[in-house]
Amino acid sequence: MAANGSWTKSLFVGLWTVLNFCRKLFFNIIFIFIVVAILIAITADNKPVSVRPDSALYMNLKGRLVIEKEAVDPFEEFMQEAFGDEPENPELLVRDLVKVLQNAKEDNRIKALVMDLKDFQGGGLDKLRTVSRAIDEFKASGKPVYAIGDYYSQNQYYLAAHADHIYLNPMGTLLIEGYGRFGLYFKDMLEKLKVSTHIFRVGTYKSAVEPFLRNDMSDAAKQANSEWLDTYWEQYKQDVAAARGVSEDNFDEKLSVLLEKFNEAGGDFAQYALDNGWVDALKSRTDIRDELVEIVGADETKLSVNITSYNAYLKVINPPGPRRLDADSDKVAVVVAKGQILDGDQKAGTIGGDSTARLLRQARIDDSVKAVVMHVDTPGGSSFASEVIRQEVLELQEAGKPVVVAMGTYAASGGYWISAPADKIFASPSTITGSIGVFGMFLTFEKSLDYLGINSDGVGSTEIAGLSPVRKLDPRFGDLLQRSVESNYNKFITMVGKYRGMTPEQVDEIAQGRVWIGTKAKEIGLVDELGELPEAIAAAGEMAGLDTFEVKYEIHRLSPQEMFWKEFFGQAFVWAAKTQFSQSDSPLMGMVKQVLAEYDTVNKLNDPMGVYVMCLQCKVH
Repeated sequence: MAANGSWTKSLFVGLWTVLNFCRKLFFNIIFIFIVVAILIAITADNKPVSVRPDSALYMNLKGRLVIEKEAVDPFEEFMQEAFGDEPENPELLVRDLVKVLQNAKEDNRIKALVMDLKDFQGGGLDKLRTVSRAIDEFKASGKPVYAIGDYYSQNQYYLAAHADHIYLNPMGTLLIEGYGRFGLYFKDMLEKLKVSTHIFRVGTYKSAVEPFLRNDMSDAAKQANSEWLDTYWEQYKQDVAAARGVSEDNFDEKLSVLLEKFNEAGGDFAQYALDNGWVDALKSRTDIRDELVEIVGADETKLSVNITSYNAYLKVINPPGPRRLDADSDKVAVVVAKGQILDGDQKAGTIGGDSTARLLRQARIDDSVKAVVMHVDTPGGSSFASEVIRQEVLELQEAGKPVVVAMGTYAASGGYWISAPADKIFASPSTITGSIGVFGMFLTFEKSLDYLGINSDGVGSTEIAGLSPVRKLDPRFGDLLQRSVESNYNKFITMVGKYRGMTPEQVDEIAQGRVWIGTKAKEIGLVDELGELPEAIAAAGEMAGLDTFEVKYEIHRLSPQEMFWKEFFGQAFVWAAKTQFSQSDSPLMGMVKQVLAEYDTVNKLNDPMGVYVMCLQCKVH
């Protein structure tokens, strides 16, 4: 026995020694990894960022247009910079793009604009419209604008259409396909997994929960989606046709017409684009390079053309650190409400009931802020978080500060809940808004667990005790949740009626979870004016009686720890080298990411009562 015990003790001592060695090795490797990253950053090319004289502004845009970027951990951002990586989902701040174009227009060092859009992922029509307006203003300075590409997607072409010269590679493609809303439906999958889905909702058109109840889109959802998608498509055609100087009939919406034209072009997508007037010429990269060299000269860049990159120009005109404002000047504050609405504190890029309310409160207690614009871009989310934000809007108004809402791509469901009390609501003509409806969802897994031989049982002091995803939902508790959803819906339409000068019955007629596009929303009284953020800011200043004012963005304040690491790693950003963004373009990976994204959207929902004002279908593809 003693020998046996000694052997056991030796075994555990040996295992602990191995584990301790592995632990130390792991942390040493991590430490070495960090040191190497810092050395790479410090020893990288340390040339100062500058604007090249007589150069072309080269806008090689990577990512999707947003009004607020997702918060990134400082260490993660540093590692990306140090090793030349790009975020998996890169983002472009709209106001940065506009600022670059406005400055370049007046900058004598910039002689032309070149847009290389191959990595540009687009954005809502409101954002595309804002950027294209800045391109048109640049073009008005007399400086030529070139769009160059091996191919153009529909979103990429929207910006390209505003160029003086659109060039396409002879082996390239351009296809404008229109808009659609096609989602994934999980009913059969949930049944196969023996998951019990309990849905509580109000609204004929509240289709957010359909993916969990059906295998296809309902007729009511198809009707509502078709209406706003058709209008969205009409707006795209009008904008592009006006920019390009072609007829709106030039868009090929029928496959038979497209096939006929394609055959006439010899089965060549590039020739089809040229014949259809979408591009000005088919040119190889060498041809384009030679033409640009004639305008701005050659240089030792990757393109062999004298260019100033977009990122370099942005760093010159927008150096790191907070923008200094005149402490004594009157201000209009902009609070960005972008992303899913979730309960509690959330980082930038997501709306948190507490964190977004805090931004509004910052504006309220700042005596220099005389009015507030809330820039809303969200399909909604938690009803409780939406109400927390709405109450803070009311506090602003109580303090005598007018509140104006500028709706972006989406301002639906919870997005409309937080917008409704504003003194004035602006929507882009393409804004997707409304979706005034409420739903609740509760998944239970008692059948799944039973199939695996796992059961739940016990006792409670009341019939209410024991509510759990692992137990069957009592129908009476289901009735309680349904009544809660109905109550929230009544609160929603009553609130909207109060602020929009309608009766609850009148609101109910245009509610029921139905989505409306901006132009129609103005007709039915859900918004006051059609316009973008600049118009909303001007209106806020006017309502506050301001002749002159500065615009101040209320930002999420970092904790002392976050500030330390941001400053620490931020020093290395200046020296970090950049490399070409790369990612898998596999269709299979794209489908997997779509499924995971759909799941993640639902998985993040965290309303305390499980009640949501959200439009999951408000996406354009």
